[in-house]
Amino acid sequence: MSNPISHQNIGAARVTRVEEMAGPAFRLSTLFPDWDDALFEAHKDWLVPNYVNPEKMTALLAMHSWVVQLDGLNVLVDTCIGNDKDRMPMERWHHHQGPYLQRLEEAGFRPEDIDMVMCTHLHVDHVGWNTRLRDGRWVPTFPNAKYVFSRADYEHYKDRTGDMDAASFADSVLPIVEHGLAEMTDGEHLLADGLLLEPAPGHTPGHVTLKLESGSEAAIFTGDMLHHPLQVYRPEWNSRFCILPDEARVSRRRVLDYCADRGALLMPAHFGTPHCCHIDRAGEAFALRWHYG
Repeated sequence: MSNPISHQNIGAARVTRVEEMAGPAFRLSTLFPDWDDALFEAHKDWLVPNYVNPEKMTALLAMHSWVVQLDGLNVLVDTCIGNDKDRMPMERWHHHQGPYLQRLEEAGFRPEDIDMVMCTHLHVDHVGWNTRLRDGRWVPTFPNAKYVFSRADYEHYKDRTGDMDAASFADSVLPIVEHGLAEMTDGEHLLADGLLLEPAPGHTPGHVTLKLESGSEAAIFTGDMLHHPLQVYRPEWNSRFCILPDEARVSRRRVLDYCADRGALLMPAHFGTPHCCHIDRAGEAFALRWHYG
């Protein structure tokens, strides 16, 4: 089991990972419509025990946020699932009670210390801690923060009804807008010097990534462009949740190209221990090297 809190330096930036939960998720054949057991056999020496449960062939995934500290700014990337929220049929997420905020404070951040919240997309497991329940109302968890949402995702989900995405929009996105804390973005958007938000559509229409470049070092926070490390070896594989499959493949390969060419760390939202990696070229394909920094 990994430490739920970890830190590393990337150039002048300090990056902290704060985990909400981790464990078995979907069967790999359910998560990936193009699943092929041969890929597991080719990589099982490192997939077990951190990334695949071989008995049930389920993906082992983490739910975590990244906090980027750069030039006095505290940027929280993705806010996981949240407490107290109606999330059926996902029983593990439904009315969840976990120590996320305590872990965030243990890592050195009170809610008031966060200057910016950046959601890579507006799926239920990336917006949950945007708000918390107070006296029967959903209020912003991070009262001093600007919350950055892509306009394309906001427009896509605002009229949704009858599912978890509709519920999470109502309790974790709309209250932010109503409190006047939301900033909608279109296209590239410079959050601050060294922090560039870029469109990466496919998983959702408005999915974005966040590039961190500081001196000679770089990282890219990729949300759900890759759910599982095996997608490094099969970038053409989409998850079952990718709304625009062709665009997702293009975005995924662009991210991997950037990591390989720039030497940037790949920092996804759901990879197991150690949670981030380097990307190398292997002919026309890619391979990963885990980063234990």
